[in-house]
Amino acid sequence: MFRKLIPTILYLTAAVTPALAFDLPDPIDDADFIQTDPELAAIGRLLFYDKVLSGNRNISCGTCHHHDLSGADGLSLGIGEGGEGIGRDRSPGYETMRIHARIPRSAPPIWNLGHKGISSVFHDGRLQLGDRWGNGFDSPAEDWLPEGLTSILAVQALFPITSQDEMAGNPGENDIADAVVPRLDGGWPVIAARIREIPAYVRMFTAAYDHVASAEDITIVEIANAIAAFEAQEWRSHDSDFDAYLAGEPDALEAPELRGMNLFFGEAQCSSCHSGPLFTDQQFHALALPHFGPGKTRPWDPVPRDIGRMLKTDDLADAYRFRTPSLRNVALTAPYGHNGSMPTLEAMIRHHVDPAASLAAWTPELAGLPDVPWLSNADFVMREDRLEDARMLARVDVDVPTLTDTEIAELVAFLECLTGRTAADRPLGRPDAVPSGLPVD
Repeated sequence: MFRKLIPTILYLTAAVTPALAFDLPDPIDDADFIQTDPELAAIGRLLFYDKVLSGNRNISCGTCHHHDLSGADGLSLGIGEGGEGIGRDRSPGYETMRIHARIPRSAPPIWNLGHKGISSVFHDGRLQLGDRWGNGFDSPAEDWLPEGLTSILAVQALFPITSQDEMAGNPGENDIADAVVPRLDGGWPVIAARIREIPAYVRMFTAAYDHVASAEDITIVEIANAIAAFEAQEWRSHDSDFDAYLAGEPDALEAPELRGMNLFFGEAQCSSCHSGPLFTDQQFHALALPHFGPGKTRPWDPVPRDIGRMLKTDDLADAYRFRTPSLRNVALTAPYGHNGSMPTLEAMIRHHVDPAASLAAWTPELAGLPDVPWLSNADFVMREDRLEDARMLARVDVDVPTLTDTEIAELVAFLECLTGRTAADRPLGRPDAVPSGLPVD
């Protein structure tokens, strides 16, 4: 998984530390990703931006993972079903068609989720590879998952479309929202039926899949596999300046970036969690980021907080732990943290160094939240609960040494050099129109 450092002479040339006692990740290449069928990816691109997959036909996957926003939405907490527009300009809707709650967690970037090393997704890892239910995945659907899903990315695609606040809508509003009330898998046949009614999709699916001879053969499995093919192909990125450096281009990184790299893999100990070629150990760590918004709560929890991984495991040891995010293209996907509480890379690094001081100094103005007047009274209620802050701080399990302002700036410089040189130039891009005829954000 790792290779030895490029010879010391390269560091001497760049006038940085002459010797280092750590290894760098192996380079990534296309063979490290799941294979994708271009024909399926083309269908998935349309589905990704088609609002027909949502209960009220008013939001798509692309709304919160948009090309113009580097596969994210630029918000701390998203505006889901009922809103209009994208990013910071997204409105919460009006009158009867408006959001009922903010999305409780930040929309995670989707870069490189098609990498073969991905073993868990979502901030709390509630979807993982595993055979607990006999289908290859440990997921909220348990043993209800349909057969034939080709990757963890395909399984992931099934859940936002069944989430009330994300895409499904509220019971009584549409057939998908009503179908997921008894069991979340109840909505999948309804979504597939919508796709079967659109002739253009039927033609594309019958051409792409050998086993699909007619509309009746299209199920949620074919839909999810197509979306996964698009995401795996479209959001693949491994051509950063750092990758060029790994490939033997000593001039690809400038001196501040090299010093930041030395800190990242050395004294600052960032790579103890942000390890491997994707810069994530895919494990779960507690940082004591400030609570705000509705929280992702347990049904019996009386306060709007988010206990992270514990929601999945019910293990107190996992309280307030969240999945280590990948850092590839991280400079493009602010704000940071499971709830987007840190607006800049510098702020996130400073929080790692001194969580208590950062938590005490944090103010609501740092949150990227579009104004929602009917929710604003509850947005920051947890900031008044100092006992909750104390509980979070008691769980912090990262220990970053004190860093100077210069060292923090150098770490930021290194993180910025993890941006792919072609990150803004995706192979397919956002479509101008989709087969349902619904508007594309």
